Amino acid sequence: MRERNVLMQSWEQCRPTKAVWLWSVVGAVVATVLLGFTAGGWTTGGSAKLMAEQAARDAKADLAATFCVERFVVSDEAAKHFAALKEASTWERDNLIEDGGWVTFAGIDDTIPSAADRCADQIAAMDELPMRQVEAPAQPSEG
Repeated sequence: MRERNVLMQSWEQCRPTKAVWLWSVVGAVVATVLLGFTAGGWTTGGSAKLMAEQAARDAKADLAATFCVERFVVSDEAAKHFAALKEASTWERDNLIEDGGWVTFAGIDDTIPSAADRCADQIAAMDELPMRQVEAPAQPSEG
């Protein structure tokens, strides 16, 4: 108990100078900024813009790859192309997809970066092609 009283008396008698206060505040600000940007998850405006652009590119590639897989699966010679894709090396698969035209879309002149790679990876990950479901034509109603 005596040690606590001594500590309290020392604290009460402490009269820091303006320089000590200034450097204490500067140190607290620097520590806050360092912790915020390292462990706190803060980002600068430029970093946030780059992350948003990357997320948009990834989303566009994912969407294109999804359509590409669907177009590949329903193509006329899907089984033949599937076997060729499975036999091709990893770095050749995207070329097979691009050459097949499954990753080209009407209205988009340029290729979508990474879409062919993602499409090829998704198709190569399949054990077998899903069964094609052919819908029967609608019957005209009598009336």
